[in-house]
Amino acid sequence: MKYIYGKNVLLTGGSSGIGLATAELLARNGYTVYSGSRDPSEEIRGFDGGGEIRPITLDVRDGISIDKAAESVLSQADIGIIIHCAGIGIASAGEEFPVDAVKNLMETNFTGVLQVNSRFLPHLRIRGCGLCIIVGSVAGVFPVPYQSHYCASKAALDLYTGSLRLELKSFGVNVSLVMPGDTKTGFTGNRKFEIEKTSPFYNDCVRAVGKMEKDETNGKPPISSAKVILKLCSSKNPPSRKTVGFDYKMLVFLQRIIPDRIIEYFLRRVYLGR
Repeated sequence: MKYIYGKNVLLTGGSSGIGLATAELLARNGYTVYSGSRDPSEEIRGFDGGGEIRPITLDVRDGISIDKAAESVLSQADIGIIIHCAGIGIASAGEEFPVDAVKNLMETNFTGVLQVNSRFLPHLRIRGCGLCIIVGSVAGVFPVPYQSHYCASKAALDLYTGSLRLELKSFGVNVSLVMPGDTKTGFTGNRKFEIEKTSPFYNDCVRAVGKMEKDETNGKPPISSAKVILKLCSSKNPPSRKTVGFDYKMLVFLQRIIPDRIIEYFLRRVYLGR
């Protein structure tokens, strides 16, 4: 391994899914991962590769929790890499506005990233070398029906990443967005329906989400994303965006050249059956 940014990593969303897979893979490759989650275990896990996973309490929606985590972690380690894996999903019609659910979604998926960065990025900038990896989604590129709020949160991360990358490059800090597609994790079972049965959109929402759940259940394992992240951690000049899997790379590429009306037709057929 080339430890270009050092061996110390701050990771969010480390209790499950892509976050857990990434923490374990990095630790097996010699990194010490400060793995943040809302309810972490107290056990420090050592790995044959010489690395460790050190659980920390970190709720990306809570500024006080982030401040405490930053004070604790930065007093112990020279963090060189930040990896944002925390994320949640909801299912709802775009016309409708379940206020609390959307607020929680955006505070977790988008502003949570901003809050954590505001506390940890200054350390990377001052040390003159660092890497920030943000886990977005292919859903930030394609307008999936009944995922409008989720898609919006991931699309926001895309442009945020690009701007942040431009701002930090001269300070020696790289920023990359990782975009997984359908992935088999607990994310599927945790997605909440924020739509009433009386809604005129209910049946279509159930159909669309059912298709998503099937694709996710048969999707790539989280280790696929973890391997992409590991590779970025040893890259001196990581790309601004990295899509996980050849199939999704092709879809993202085609999205740039195919007319919008054809994309819309394809998405209607896939998710709504018409």
